[in-house]
Amino acid sequence: MKRSMKKIISTSLTAAMIMSLSVGMATTAKADDKVTLTFGSHQSGLPNSGIVQDLAKEFEEETGIKIDFQISPDAQWRDLIKVKMDSGEAPDIICVDTPIGLASSIHMDQYCVDLSDQEWLSRMEESAVSAVSAGGKSYGITFPGAKMYFYLYNKQIFEDLSLEVPTNYEEFKTVCQTILDSGVTPIYEATTNGWHQVLPLFETGGLWLAQDAEMYDKLNANEIGLDEIPSLKTIIEQLNECAELGYYGDDYLSNAVENAKEAVATGKCAMFIAELGWRGEVDADYPDFNAAENLGAFVMPWGDNQVIGVNPASNAYFINKDSKYVDEAKQFFDFLARPENLQKRLDGQPELSALCWPEITSKYSEEDQAFIDSLEKANVVQTSVNYIDSQWMDVGKDLEAMYTGAYTPDDVLQTIIDRRNEQAELQRDPSWTE
Repeated sequence: MKRSMKKIISTSLTAAMIMSLSVGMATTAKADDKVTLTFGSHQSGLPNSGIVQDLAKEFEEETGIKIDFQISPDAQWRDLIKVKMDSGEAPDIICVDTPIGLASSIHMDQYCVDLSDQEWLSRMEESAVSAVSAGGKSYGITFPGAKMYFYLYNKQIFEDLSLEVPTNYEEFKTVCQTILDSGVTPIYEATTNGWHQVLPLFETGGLWLAQDAEMYDKLNANEIGLDEIPSLKTIIEQLNECAELGYYGDDYLSNAVENAKEAVATGKCAMFIAELGWRGEVDADYPDFNAAENLGAFVMPWGDNQVIGVNPASNAYFINKDSKYVDEAKQFFDFLARPENLQKRLDGQPELSALCWPEITSKYSEEDQAFIDSLEKANVVQTSVNYIDSQWMDVGKDLEAMYTGAYTPDDVLQTIIDRRNEQAELQRDPSWTE
């Protein structure tokens, strides 16, 4: 009887173990069957706040589809993603800078899924749609509203020193010298990020168009060269002069964008080039400073510029046409495009003032909106002229070489020209090769 009972118990335990293993294997198989979408981006392609990652977690909770973010340094991303796409090893979702219609862009229309039939596309601003389109088809989804870079300045420092907002370069130099004489660094320049010091050169395209309204078209047709645009060399020389005069401070070659908030909020530096929404980032880290009230804005006066540069769309997300999970990636885009998630994105990105989705009300104050509306505007050079954006990070290194004395302003200009010609010839651009 005892032996029979033991046999029954043993058989039951064995059955239970087999059942347990079977359940375990089934669970593992189910887990293994879960879809993971890889999402490749450069550092500046995703908000510092982590809001996109937060939305991805909500998407996973709702659908079971996981998003695996793979983030690369800005300086390496363009070359890295091109190699990955050419080798068929690109992520499922790819974040790159726009517009994609320029000959010198990363040709996302060759590598990515046509999204022209997606419902949400009709809800994006027309300028944003054009930035993700090529050949009459649309390939990406984008979120930030038009980018505009200003000098944000500490109102209290200006008031204490009886300074007026400068409207040309000579006035700007006078402001900088007065601030420097007071013991404060006039400008926080972030050279270690590579991209920031380039903004004065190509966000001032209004000067190019004032010289000739068809300048962008003539440059793309190779009918005119960059050496025939006086303001470009002038601004390079002015940047160098400000560095030599000490307006960036002593240690600016080690400055990073991430540290600008502390420098401005503590009064160590008086001015920083940023979007108006950057004040939200400062407030998030230094609420006592009250950046919304204490940081004013003016148009970068390099070359006597007074036209604000507008970038209609800075980066966008695309679906790799070789992905095994195209439908799941489209599902993620649908999720991001829901009105409630668009609002979450705007609310969760302190530096962002507006989205390129008209249904979502911007965060601009009435004062800021009135200020923006009062300005003359022009599209920035990098979204309009071929072989500029593609060498942006290299130009940052050129300027750094100038600051260290390795390059002259003439060297910087000539290097930009040579690199542009080289890229055009490599692309077999007919305007250069025929």
